[in-house]
Amino acid sequence: MAHEDRYGLPLSTASDEAASAYREGVDLMLAGWTGTAETLERAIAADPDFALAQIARARVHAFYQQGDLARQKAARAREIVATRGTERERSHVETLALAIEGRLPDAIAAMSRHVEAWPRDAVVLSLPLGAFGLFAFSGMPDHDRARHELCERVARHYDEDWWFLTMSGWAMTENGDVARGRAVTERGFNLRRANAHAAHAVLHAMFEDGSIDEADRLVDDWIPTYGRAGILHGHILWHQALGALEHGDAAKALRIYADVLQPSATQAPPLNIVTDSASLLWRLAAYGHSVPRALWAEADSAAQKLFPKSSLPFADVHMALFAAATQNREALAARLAVIEQRLAEGKLPAGPVVPAICRALAAFADEDHAACVQALAPVLGEVVRIGGSHAQRELIEDTFIVALMRSGDLSRARTLLDARLHRRPSMRDTRWQAAMA
Repeated sequence: MAHEDRYGLPLSTASDEAASAYREGVDLMLAGWTGTAETLERAIAADPDFALAQIARARVHAFYQQGDLARQKAARAREIVATRGTERERSHVETLALAIEGRLPDAIAAMSRHVEAWPRDAVVLSLPLGAFGLFAFSGMPDHDRARHELCERVARHYDEDWWFLTMSGWAMTENGDVARGRAVTERGFNLRRANAHAAHAVLHAMFEDGSIDEADRLVDDWIPTYGRAGILHGHILWHQALGALEHGDAAKALRIYADVLQPSATQAPPLNIVTDSASLLWRLAAYGHSVPRALWAEADSAAQKLFPKSSLPFADVHMALFAAATQNREALAARLAVIEQRLAEGKLPAGPVVPAICRALAAFADEDHAACVQALAPVLGEVVRIGGSHAQRELIEDTFIVALMRSGDLSRARTLLDARLHRRPSMRDTRWQAAMA
Protein backbone atom coordinates (compact mmCIF):
# COMPACT_ATOMS: atom_id res chain seq x y z
CA MET A 1 0.00 0.00 0.00
CA ALA A 2 1.40 3.39 -0.99
CA HIS A 3 1.86 5.86 1.82
CA GLU A 4 0.63 9.47 1.84
CA ASP A 5 1.02 12.46 4.11
CA ARG A 6 -2.01 13.98 5.86
CA TYR A 7 -2.65 16.16 2.82
CA GLY A 8 -2.84 13.22 0.40
CA LEU A 9 0.62 13.61 -1.13
CA PRO A 10 2.64 10.41 -1.82
CA LEU A 11 5.55 9.48 0.45
CA SER A 12 8.54 7.54 -0.85
CA THR A 13 8.92 5.07 1.99
CA ALA A 14 7.91 1.43 2.26
CA SER A 15 7.85 1.59 6.06
CA ASP A 16 4.49 1.89 7.78
CA GLU A 17 6.25 3.06 10.94
CA ALA A 18 8.28 5.72 9.11
CA ALA A 19 5.23 7.09 7.30
CA SER A 20 3.16 7.17 10.49
CA ALA A 21 5.91 8.88 12.51
CA TYR A 22 6.49 11.37 9.70
CA ARG A 23 2.81 12.33 9.56
CA GLU A 24 2.75 12.76 13.32
CA GLY A 25 6.05 14.67 13.35
CA VAL A 26 4.90 17.09 10.66
CA ASP A 27 1.69 17.78 12.55
CA LEU A 28 3.69 18.43 15.72
CA MET A 29 6.01 20.76 13.79
CA LEU A 30 3.09 22.65 12.23
CA ALA A 31 1.55 22.98 15.70
CA GLY A 32 4.83 24.09 17.34
CA TRP A 33 4.36 21.24 19.78
CA THR A 34 6.72 19.29 21.99
CA GLY A 35 8.06 15.95 20.73
CA THR A 36 8.57 17.10 17.14
CA ALA A 37 12.27 16.23 16.94
CA GLU A 38 11.88 12.88 18.69
CA THR A 39 9.01 11.85 16.44
CA LEU A 40 10.90 12.72 13.27
CA GLU A 41 13.91 10.81 14.60
CA ARG A 42 11.62 7.76 14.90
CA ALA A 43 10.70 8.16 11.25
CA ILE A 44 14.37 8.31 10.28
CA ALA A 45 15.23 5.30 12.45
CA ALA A 46 12.47 3.29 10.76
CA ASP A 47 13.71 4.30 7.29
CA PRO A 48 17.08 6.11 7.14
CA ASP A 49 16.56 6.64 3.41
CA PHE A 50 13.31 8.57 3.86
CA ALA A 51 14.31 11.96 2.44
CA LEU A 52 11.29 13.94 3.66
CA ALA A 53 11.88 12.86 7.24
CA GLN A 54 15.53 13.88 6.94
CA ILE A 55 14.72 17.36 5.62
CA ALA A 56 11.94 17.89 8.17
CA ARG A 57 14.40 17.06 10.94
CA ALA A 58 16.88 19.46 9.35
CA ARG A 59 14.29 22.21 9.55
CA VAL A 60 13.80 21.63 13.27
CA HIS A 61 17.59 21.79 13.74
CA ALA A 62 17.52 25.12 11.89
CA PHE A 63 14.84 26.48 14.24
CA TYR A 64 17.35 26.05 17.07
CA GLN A 65 20.28 27.46 15.11
CA GLN A 66 21.98 24.05 14.94
CA GLY A 67 23.41 24.91 11.56
CA ASP A 68 25.88 22.07 11.09
CA LEU A 69 23.31 19.39 11.91
CA ALA A 70 20.70 21.09 9.74
CA ARG A 71 23.01 21.28 6.75
CA GLN A 72 24.17 17.66 7.21
CA LYS A 73 20.62 16.34 7.17
CA ALA A 74 19.69 18.61 4.26
CA ALA A 75 22.65 17.24 2.29
CA ARG A 76 21.59 13.69 3.14
CA ALA A 77 18.04 14.42 2.01
CA ARG A 78 19.28 15.84 -1.28
CA GLU A 79 21.46 12.77 -1.84
CA ILE A 80 18.57 10.37 -1.16
CA VAL A 81 15.91 12.16 -3.15
CA ALA A 82 18.11 12.36 -6.24
CA THR A 83 17.64 8.61 -6.75
CA ARG A 84 14.63 7.78 -4.60
CA GLY A 85 11.80 10.25 -4.72
CA THR A 86 9.12 11.86 -6.84
CA GLU A 87 9.42 15.20 -8.60
CA ARG A 88 7.38 16.74 -5.78
CA GLU A 89 9.70 15.34 -3.13
CA ARG A 90 12.81 16.55 -4.97
CA SER A 91 11.34 20.06 -5.16
CA HIS A 92 10.25 19.85 -1.51
CA VAL A 93 13.73 18.88 -0.32
CA GLU A 94 15.48 21.49 -2.44
CA THR A 95 13.18 24.30 -1.29
CA LEU A 96 13.65 23.49 2.40
CA ALA A 97 17.39 23.05 1.91
CA LEU A 98 17.69 26.51 0.35
CA ALA A 99 15.83 28.01 3.30
CA ILE A 100 18.06 26.16 5.77
CA GLU A 101 21.14 27.50 3.96
CA GLY A 102 19.84 31.06 4.33
CA ARG A 103 19.52 31.59 0.57
CA LEU A 104 16.32 33.60 0.94
CA PRO A 105 15.73 34.86 -2.63
CA ASP A 106 16.36 31.38 -4.05
CA ALA A 107 14.20 29.76 -1.38
CA ILE A 108 11.33 32.19 -2.02
CA ALA A 109 11.49 31.55 -5.77
CA ALA A 110 11.58 27.78 -5.25
CA MET A 111 8.72 27.96 -2.73
CA SER A 112 6.56 29.94 -5.17
CA ARG A 113 7.11 27.41 -7.96
CA HIS A 114 6.47 24.50 -5.62
CA VAL A 115 3.26 25.86 -4.11
CA GLU A 116 1.95 26.61 -7.60
CA ALA A 117 2.44 22.95 -8.53
CA TRP A 118 1.59 21.33 -5.18
CA PRO A 119 -0.50 23.78 -3.14
CA ARG A 120 -1.30 21.16 -0.47
CA ASP A 121 2.34 20.70 0.49
CA ALA A 122 1.87 22.39 3.87
CA VAL A 123 5.49 22.06 4.99
CA VAL A 124 6.71 24.09 2.01
CA LEU A 125 3.79 26.52 2.31
CA SER A 126 4.76 27.11 5.94
CA LEU A 127 8.15 28.54 4.92
CA PRO A 128 7.01 32.08 3.98
CA LEU A 129 4.37 32.35 6.71
CA GLY A 130 4.67 33.68 10.24
CA ALA A 131 6.74 36.40 11.85
CA PHE A 132 10.04 34.58 11.24
CA GLY A 133 9.23 33.20 7.79
CA LEU A 134 10.90 33.76 4.44
CA PHE A 135 8.66 36.70 3.57
CA ALA A 136 9.13 38.46 6.92
CA PHE A 137 12.93 38.22 6.71
CA SER A 138 13.16 39.07 3.01
CA GLY A 139 13.29 42.84 3.54
CA MET A 140 9.99 43.23 1.67
CA PRO A 141 8.03 46.31 2.75
CA ASP A 142 4.76 44.49 2.04
CA HIS A 143 5.44 41.05 3.53
CA ASP A 144 2.25 41.17 5.61
CA ARG A 145 0.18 41.63 2.46
CA ALA A 146 2.21 39.01 0.59
CA ARG A 147 1.47 36.36 3.22
CA HIS A 148 -2.22 37.18 3.20
CA GLU A 149 -2.44 37.08 -0.60
CA LEU A 150 -0.57 33.76 -0.76
CA CYS A 151 -2.99 32.21 1.72
CA GLU A 152 -5.96 33.57 -0.22
CA ARG A 153 -4.63 31.98 -3.43
CA VAL A 154 -4.41 28.49 -1.94
CA ALA A 155 -7.31 28.59 0.55
CA ARG A 156 -9.61 26.49 -1.66
CA HIS A 157 -7.16 23.59 -1.33
CA TYR A 158 -7.36 23.46 2.48
CA ASP A 159 -11.01 23.90 3.48
CA GLU A 160 -11.23 23.61 7.33
CA ASP A 161 -7.69 22.38 7.93
CA TRP A 162 -6.62 23.37 11.45
CA TRP A 163 -3.09 24.38 10.46
CA PHE A 164 -4.11 26.43 7.44
CA LEU A 165 -6.87 28.26 9.32
CA THR A 166 -4.34 29.16 12.01
CA MET A 167 -1.78 30.61 9.61
CA SER A 168 -4.16 32.25 7.14
CA GLY A 169 -6.05 33.87 10.01
CA TRP A 170 -2.84 35.27 11.43
CA ALA A 171 -1.88 36.57 7.99
CA MET A 172 -5.20 38.43 7.88
CA THR A 173 -4.59 39.87 11.34
CA GLU A 174 -1.09 41.10 10.50
CA ASN A 175 -2.37 42.58 7.24
CA GLY A 176 -4.92 44.69 9.13
CA ASP A 177 -8.09 42.58 8.85
CA VAL A 178 -8.09 41.89 12.58
CA ALA A 179 -11.72 40.90 13.21
CA ARG A 180 -11.78 38.40 10.35
CA GLY A 181 -8.30 37.17 11.18
CA ARG A 182 -9.20 36.50 14.79
CA ALA A 183 -12.36 34.61 13.81
CA VAL A 184 -10.52 32.40 11.31
CA THR A 185 -7.65 31.71 13.70
CA GLU A 186 -10.04 30.80 16.50
CA ARG A 187 -11.74 28.31 14.16
CA GLY A 188 -8.40 26.61 13.62
CA PHE A 189 -7.57 26.72 17.33
CA ASN A 190 -10.88 25.07 18.23
CA LEU A 191 -10.16 22.25 15.78
CA ARG A 192 -6.84 21.48 17.49
CA ARG A 193 -6.18 23.01 20.89
CA ALA A 194 -2.77 21.32 21.11
CA ASN A 195 -1.48 23.93 18.70
CA ALA A 196 0.93 26.57 19.99
CA HIS A 197 0.93 28.45 16.70
CA ALA A 198 -2.85 28.85 16.99
CA ALA A 199 -2.68 30.08 20.59
CA HIS A 200 0.04 32.48 19.52
CA ALA A 201 -1.92 33.75 16.52
CA VAL A 202 -5.03 34.32 18.65
CA LEU A 203 -2.90 36.32 21.12
CA HIS A 204 -1.71 38.51 18.25
CA ALA A 205 -5.31 39.19 17.23
CA MET A 206 -6.18 40.03 20.84
CA PHE A 207 -3.18 42.35 20.99
CA GLU A 208 -4.34 44.13 17.86
CA ASP A 209 -7.96 44.54 18.97
CA GLY A 210 -7.04 45.50 22.53
CA SER A 211 -8.47 42.44 24.29
CA ILE A 212 -5.67 42.44 26.86
CA ASP A 213 -7.63 40.92 29.76
CA GLU A 214 -9.06 38.21 27.52
CA ALA A 215 -5.55 37.40 26.30
CA ASP A 216 -4.35 37.13 29.89
CA ARG A 217 -7.09 34.60 30.68
CA LEU A 218 -6.31 32.62 27.52
CA VAL A 219 -2.67 32.24 28.53
CA ASP A 220 -3.56 31.25 32.10
CA ASP A 221 -6.08 28.66 30.91
CA TRP A 222 -4.07 27.20 28.04
CA ILE A 223 -0.37 27.31 28.99
CA PRO A 224 -0.58 24.43 31.54
CA THR A 225 -1.27 22.10 28.58
CA TYR A 226 1.99 23.08 26.87
CA GLY A 227 5.40 21.84 27.99
CA ARG A 228 8.18 24.29 28.82
CA ALA A 229 10.27 22.74 26.05
CA GLY A 230 7.72 23.86 23.47
CA ILE A 231 9.21 26.16 20.84
CA LEU A 232 6.74 28.97 21.68
CA HIS A 233 6.30 28.40 25.43
CA GLY A 234 8.34 31.40 26.52
CA HIS A 235 7.13 33.63 23.70
CA ILE A 236 3.48 33.04 24.55
CA LEU A 237 4.22 34.16 28.10
CA TRP A 238 6.11 37.14 26.62
CA HIS A 239 2.74 38.16 25.19
CA GLN A 240 1.26 37.93 28.67
CA ALA A 241 4.08 40.13 29.96
CA LEU A 242 3.21 42.73 27.31
CA GLY A 243 -0.35 42.65 28.56
CA ALA A 244 0.88 43.28 32.10
CA LEU A 245 2.80 46.32 30.85
CA GLU A 246 -0.34 47.65 29.14
CA HIS A 247 -1.74 47.93 32.66
CA GLY A 248 1.48 49.20 34.22
CA ASP A 249 2.11 45.95 36.13
CA ALA A 250 5.90 45.84 35.91
CA ALA A 251 6.17 43.36 38.79
CA LYS A 252 4.15 40.76 36.89
CA ALA A 253 6.19 41.33 33.73
CA LEU A 254 9.42 40.82 35.67
CA ARG A 255 8.07 37.64 37.29
CA ILE A 256 7.30 36.23 33.85
CA TYR A 257 10.74 37.27 32.67
CA ALA A 258 12.46 35.51 35.57
CA ASP A 259 10.35 32.37 35.18
CA VAL A 260 10.59 31.66 31.45
CA LEU A 261 12.30 34.40 29.44
CA GLN A 262 15.70 35.12 30.90
CA PRO A 263 18.41 33.08 29.18
CA SER A 264 19.17 30.94 32.25
CA ALA A 265 15.51 29.85 32.47
CA THR A 266 14.32 29.49 28.88
CA GLN A 267 14.38 26.53 26.50
CA ALA A 268 13.46 28.70 23.51
CA PRO A 269 15.31 28.85 20.16
CA PRO A 270 18.17 31.37 20.03
CA LEU A 271 16.30 34.04 18.07
CA ASN A 272 13.46 34.03 20.59
CA ILE A 273 15.89 34.12 23.51
CA VAL A 274 17.49 37.29 22.19
CA THR A 275 14.41 39.08 20.91
CA ASP A 276 12.04 38.30 23.77
CA SER A 277 14.50 39.19 26.51
CA ALA A 278 15.82 42.37 24.88
CA SER A 279 12.43 43.72 23.89
CA LEU A 280 10.75 43.10 27.25
CA LEU A 281 13.58 44.63 29.28
CA TRP A 282 13.74 47.62 26.92
CA ARG A 283 10.00 48.20 27.16
CA LEU A 284 10.14 48.04 30.96
CA ALA A 285 12.87 50.67 31.06
CA ALA A 286 11.26 52.87 28.39
CA TYR A 287 7.98 52.97 30.30
CA GLY A 288 9.83 54.19 33.37
CA HIS A 289 10.18 50.97 35.37
CA SER A 290 13.38 49.91 37.08
CA VAL A 291 15.28 47.05 35.44
CA PRO A 292 18.10 45.51 37.51
CA ARG A 293 21.40 45.91 35.68
CA ALA A 294 22.18 42.26 36.38
CA LEU A 295 19.27 41.22 34.13
CA TRP A 296 20.65 43.26 31.24
CA ALA A 297 24.17 41.93 31.84
CA GLU A 298 23.10 38.28 31.91
CA ALA A 299 20.90 38.57 28.83
CA ASP A 300 23.54 40.54 26.92
CA SER A 301 26.20 37.95 27.72
CA ALA A 302 23.98 35.16 26.37
CA ALA A 303 23.04 37.18 23.29
CA GLN A 304 26.67 37.91 22.40
CA LYS A 305 27.33 34.14 22.33
CA LEU A 306 24.27 33.42 20.21
CA PHE A 307 24.64 36.28 17.70
CA PRO A 308 28.28 37.41 17.83
CA LYS A 309 28.18 38.73 14.26
CA SER A 310 25.72 40.75 12.21
CA SER A 311 23.11 38.48 10.65
CA LEU A 312 19.36 38.94 10.29
CA PRO A 313 18.27 42.58 10.58
CA PHE A 314 15.67 41.53 13.15
CA ALA A 315 18.40 40.02 15.31
CA ASP A 316 20.70 42.99 14.72
CA VAL A 317 18.07 45.45 15.96
CA HIS A 318 17.64 43.47 19.17
CA MET A 319 21.40 43.19 19.61
CA ALA A 320 21.45 46.98 19.32
CA LEU A 321 18.97 47.12 22.21
CA PHE A 322 21.46 45.21 24.35
CA ALA A 323 24.42 47.34 23.28
CA ALA A 324 22.52 50.56 23.90
CA ALA A 325 21.09 49.50 27.26
CA THR A 326 24.47 48.29 28.54
CA GLN A 327 26.28 51.32 27.07
CA ASN A 328 28.50 49.01 25.05
CA ARG A 329 29.31 51.58 22.38
CA GLU A 330 32.19 49.51 20.99
CA ALA A 331 29.93 46.51 20.28
CA LEU A 332 27.29 48.70 18.68
CA ALA A 333 29.83 50.56 16.55
CA ALA A 334 31.32 47.28 15.32
CA ARG A 335 27.92 45.86 14.40
CA LEU A 336 26.86 49.12 12.76
CA ALA A 337 30.00 49.16 10.65
CA VAL A 338 29.20 45.72 9.26
CA ILE A 339 25.55 46.63 8.67
CA GLU A 340 26.47 49.83 6.83
CA GLN A 341 29.05 47.98 4.74
CA ARG A 342 26.41 45.42 3.73
CA LEU A 343 24.06 48.29 2.89
CA ALA A 344 26.71 49.98 0.74
CA GLU A 345 27.32 46.69 -1.11
CA GLY A 346 23.61 46.19 -1.77
CA LYS A 347 23.51 43.13 0.50
CA LEU A 348 20.99 44.44 3.04
CA PRO A 349 17.50 43.90 1.57
CA ALA A 350 15.84 45.63 4.54
CA GLY A 351 17.67 48.82 3.57
CA PRO A 352 18.73 51.91 5.56
CA VAL A 353 16.04 51.44 8.21
CA VAL A 354 18.31 48.95 10.00
CA PRO A 355 21.27 51.27 10.77
CA ALA A 356 18.83 54.13 11.45
CA ILE A 357 17.10 52.11 14.16
CA CYS A 358 20.42 51.11 15.69
CA ARG A 359 21.59 54.74 15.85
CA ALA A 360 18.25 55.85 17.30
CA LEU A 361 18.41 53.23 20.06
CA ALA A 362 21.89 54.35 21.01
CA ALA A 363 20.73 57.97 21.17
CA PHE A 364 17.74 56.99 23.32
CA ALA A 365 19.97 55.12 25.79
CA ASP A 366 22.25 58.19 25.93
CA GLU A 367 19.11 60.26 26.75
CA ASP A 368 19.58 62.29 23.57
CA HIS A 369 15.90 62.05 22.79
CA ALA A 370 15.93 64.70 20.10
CA ALA A 371 18.56 62.72 18.19
CA CYS A 372 16.50 59.56 18.61
CA VAL A 373 13.47 61.30 17.12
CA GLN A 374 15.57 62.73 14.29
CA ALA A 375 16.96 59.29 13.41
CA LEU A 376 13.63 57.43 13.58
CA ALA A 377 11.20 59.92 12.07
CA PRO A 378 12.24 59.39 8.41
CA VAL A 379 12.15 55.58 8.63
CA LEU A 380 9.13 54.78 10.81
CA GLY A 381 7.19 53.69 7.75
CA GLU A 382 9.98 51.27 6.82
CA VAL A 383 10.31 49.45 10.17
CA VAL A 384 8.17 46.63 8.77
CA ARG A 385 11.16 45.64 6.61
CA ILE A 386 13.12 44.23 9.56
CA GLY A 387 10.60 41.38 9.87
CA GLY A 388 8.91 39.96 12.93
CA SER A 389 5.33 40.70 13.88
CA HIS A 390 3.55 44.00 14.34
CA ALA A 391 3.50 43.40 18.12
CA GLN A 392 7.27 42.95 18.12
CA ARG A 393 7.99 45.92 15.84
CA GLU A 394 5.78 48.21 17.93
CA LEU A 395 8.73 48.50 20.29
CA ILE A 396 10.29 50.91 17.79
CA GLU A 397 7.19 53.11 17.70
CA ASP A 398 7.02 52.99 21.51
CA THR A 399 10.63 54.17 21.70
CA PHE A 400 9.78 56.99 19.28
CA ILE A 401 6.75 58.01 21.36
CA VAL A 402 8.74 58.10 24.60
CA ALA A 403 11.51 60.06 22.87
CA LEU A 404 8.91 62.59 21.68
CA MET A 405 7.57 62.94 25.21
CA ARG A 406 10.98 63.37 26.77
CA SER A 407 12.04 65.88 24.15
CA GLY A 408 8.90 67.91 24.89
CA ASP A 409 6.92 67.17 21.74
CA LEU A 410 3.77 65.98 23.51
CA SER A 411 1.53 66.95 20.62
CA ARG A 412 3.09 64.47 18.18
CA ALA A 413 3.21 61.81 20.88
CA ARG A 414 -0.49 62.28 21.61
CA THR A 415 -1.33 62.05 17.91
CA LEU A 416 0.39 58.66 17.67
CA LEU A 417 -1.29 57.40 20.82
CA ASP A 418 -4.70 58.55 19.62
CA ALA A 419 -4.16 56.64 16.38
CA ARG A 420 -3.26 53.52 18.35
CA LEU A 421 -6.34 53.80 20.56
CA HIS A 422 -8.42 54.20 17.40
CA ARG A 423 -7.00 50.87 16.15
CA ARG A 424 -7.65 49.22 19.53
CA PRO A 425 -10.81 50.83 20.91
CA SER A 426 -11.14 48.38 23.82
CA MET A 427 -7.56 48.87 25.04
CA ARG A 428 -7.08 50.29 28.53
CA ASP A 429 -3.46 51.37 28.20
CA THR A 430 -1.95 52.90 31.34
CA ARG A 431 1.67 52.92 30.20
CA TRP A 432 1.70 56.54 29.13
CA GLN A 433 -0.41 58.25 31.79
CA ALA A 434 2.43 59.62 33.89
CA ALA A 435 4.36 60.87 30.89
CA MET A 436 1.31 62.52 29.35
CA ALA A 437 0.01 64.14 32.55
